[in-house]
Amino acid sequence: MKIAVLPGDGIGPETTRAALAVLAAAGEAFGFSPELTEHAFGGNAIDAHGDPFPDVTRAALGGADAVLKGAIGGPIWDVGAIRPEQGLLALRAELGVYANVRPIRRWTTKLTSPLREDLVDGLDFIIIRELTGGLYFGPKELTDETGMDTCRYSVEEVERVCRYAFDLARERRGKVCSVDKQNVLSSSKLWRRVVTERVAPDYPDVELSHQLVDSMAMKLVEQPAAYDVIVTENMFGDILSDLAASISGGIGLAPSSSLGAQRPGLYEAIHGSAPDIAGRGIANPTAMILTVAMMLRDLEQPAAAAAIEQAAIHALEHGPTTPDLGGTASTDDIGAAIAARLADHEVTT
Repeated sequence: MKIAVLPGDGIGPETTRAALAVLAAAGEAFGFSPELTEHAFGGNAIDAHGDPFPDVTRAALGGADAVLKGAIGGPIWDVGAIRPEQGLLALRAELGVYANVRPIRRWTTKLTSPLREDLVDGLDFIIIRELTGGLYFGPKELTDETGMDTCRYSVEEVERVCRYAFDLARERRGKVCSVDKQNVLSSSKLWRRVVTERVAPDYPDVELSHQLVDSMAMKLVEQPAAYDVIVTENMFGDILSDLAASISGGIGLAPSSSLGAQRPGLYEAIHGSAPDIAGRGIANPTAMILTVAMMLRDLEQPAAAAAIEQAAIHALEHGPTTPDLGGTASTDDIGAAIAARLADHEVTT
């Protein structure tokens, strides 16, 4: 199990360190040995190499089974011509990870949702965000007077990510909601046609529904527990998944994976680098730890993944917790506590 680690910037190295402590404990408890290599990426790579995704890092990823990435970016790189986010887009394209998987669930009722409890009772859905097309990757133009970004999708790009969503729905509750803006956008007209005519007929056991993206934002607030698998294009998915993470208890608990046709997959928490608290040892590492669980499940270690999730839930419900959740524990304290539960085999899987 070869894991390429990109610790990132800000709180990235801190939350990654806690997650790796949990990964090591899981390996000891469940009998596997992760082989870790660490590489520069993001703002730190700009400082060291002048490139957020340097060639030396790019070359190292080919032999990995998974890439575990910490948060990147920060204000010191916002003013330059080269920014950490450019490296992130290049990384996604390099790995061909077209399906971003973002599970949305109530990890614990101890955490308050901004919505009423009856609205989030039973909350458990997954957003599949197309990750290598659309506005973020289309032709761009910027002048003193105008800016332009092009949203372009092909039939192949839409079909492959939607088939991933339908396959996933077959393993869950058998419902897919496809989100677009087909009443206005040509790219969305293509999206809906492909989903309806090329994908859905091959899945008669999966119920397909459609929502316009603005209506979907409203539905996620009004009846979020009604959904199973939501699939959408890149920018819509970026926005909706952050909204969904908030209603589930906070973006600090939100893991994600990004997958393509082959390994390695890319695994990262969806929160930012939080430079205002970087170096203070108070960042919540739970999202990164849950991301490790997603990674292990994809690497065919389901028992270890389930054990990590149970140990993380125990910490959320009984402590220790970081200051953002009302506790006094440090980032490393959380990693150590969850690792200890794995080592003591106190988790039922």
